[in-house]
Amino acid sequence: MHPDSSLSPDAAWIDSSDTLNAWLAAIPHDAALGFDTEFMRRNTFYPQLALIQLGWHGRYALVDPLAFDIGGALQPLVGDSNAVTVMHSASEDLEALSPLLPQGPRRLFDTQIAAAFVGMGLGISYRALVAELAGAELDKGETRSDWLQRPLTESQRSYATLDVVYLKPVHEQLAERLAQRDRAVWHAEDCERLKQRSCSRGGDPQPQRAFRSAAEWRPEQRALLRRILLWRDQTARTLDRPRPWLLEDALVMNLVQQRPVSAGDLEQRTRGQRALRSPQQRELLETLLRPIEPEEVASTAEIPESPQGEAKRALSAMKECVDKRAVDLDLPAGLLCPRKVLEEYVVTAQWPDFLEGWRRGVLHDELTRLLP
Repeated sequence: MHPDSSLSPDAAWIDSSDTLNAWLAAIPHDAALGFDTEFMRRNTFYPQLALIQLGWHGRYALVDPLAFDIGGALQPLVGDSNAVTVMHSASEDLEALSPLLPQGPRRLFDTQIAAAFVGMGLGISYRALVAELAGAELDKGETRSDWLQRPLTESQRSYATLDVVYLKPVHEQLAERLAQRDRAVWHAEDCERLKQRSCSRGGDPQPQRAFRSAAEWRPEQRALLRRILLWRDQTARTLDRPRPWLLEDALVMNLVQQRPVSAGDLEQRTRGQRALRSPQQRELLETLLRPIEPEEVASTAEIPESPQGEAKRALSAMKECVDKRAVDLDLPAGLLCPRKVLEEYVVTAQWPDFLEGWRRGVLHDELTRLLP
């Protein structure tokens, strides 16, 4: 289909509960529903849901979440029934939808994940997928549009509608290819994992593990690093502001390594942090200076170091093993097992959560034999 908006299918504009309920009522509870969102995340911690696009059986709807309280209207069909919710690269969309669908869709079909399972590469864009499977060229001119403005322009509405128009043929072809390759169960498992990860609103309880440069710090410093990162995360959620607006990563590291000696010292060193006002500065200073108890040190997970020596050689052997198995299965190696997962496994010798499920059956015996 030509990207000209004049050729875009019409979509109902829904700005009331009654209209949304009526539109959803016509959809069988075993249907495949095309689903997409537009959201903004420039100055907030949480994504701001700006639009929901729906598509079923040649009918399309643009739902305005700014106009009315959608509440639980989506839950009966999307969250509770046997309907398949078809989305592309759904992680951020699911996060934006989590206030409306706390557990996500009951049955999610992510077309980007499906494409990886059927030999179309890891992380393929929706535009490339539509071009390959539907022979249509999508206009991406509104990618960085302001979706919170009202009214939306005709170009925005056309762009948003086309994002769900092609989900039906894309889903049908990918589902058929998954079945042919006997990969439908694996795909469903990865979609469930994506859903659980994206809908979780609690945050990482051990955020210091991502700071590899602190791996050799003293246990008390690692515990303090964790404490400050947890404070930053909780405060960012409370204020609904991006984490770096409170404390940038480099500043977190600096404050842990050299704790401020006074409120004035902290104020001087944190100038320019847009969300760190006086109340937050006082909280932060107390958090930094509070004594570190042995229980806090004991509950702080170690930070995996970069593999060295024998571990580095084992990592190379594991990577070679993964690459070979990926070729045998005709899967992207990054889908089967990303390198960072192997790095953590070879250092900690603890079987990674990422490799549970279908991946355990494929890789467990071979990788455990290669541990240093």
